[in-house]
Amino acid sequence: MSNSEATEQKQLLHLVFGGELSSLKGVQFRDLESLDVVGVFPDYKSAETAWRAKAQATVDNAHMRYFIVHLHRLLDPDADAGSAD
Repeated sequence: MSNSEATEQKQLLHLVFGGELSSLKGVQFRDLESLDVVGVFPDYKSAETAWRAKAQATVDNAHMRYFIVHLHRLLDPDADAGSAD
């Protein structure tokens, strides 16, 4: 197995995105076209860093929320059923 294959197997892709919510009581976005897709990250730690920066930058807007989506779980749900991230 080459180094690139080993690296690919260890990738646990995470998506960071956010937007303004319609209400503080749910997760319905006010305007889907204005969602802020921060990016896709190769591991939880780097995704969390990006999420934290965006969340802190928008702290004055109570309706603004950012999320981390575990893409690796959606792409291969059986691969890491016991994974902590």
